[in-house]
Amino acid sequence: MEQTLEHRIRQRAYEIWHTNGCAEGSADEHWLAAEREVLSSSIALAAAPEAAPTRKGRKGNRAERRAQLTKSSAAA
Repeated sequence: MEQTLEHRIRQRAYEIWHTNGCAEGSADEHWLAAEREVLSSSIALAAAPEAAPTRKGRKGNRAERRAQLTKSSAAA
């Protein structure tokens, strides 16, 4: 389920508000803090796509192992 950016910010601002004792009068501060957190994590994820884990199928792994075994047995 994909959440909109605004929804993620709203959810994080609520968490910050709740963590700070549900005190009234700091909604803008909580929103801005949440916005900074959500946007910085979104930017970090977008900037580092190579850090995302990749899944290889069983055939890919099997083929790699077979190639390594062939190389090592040929060298022996």
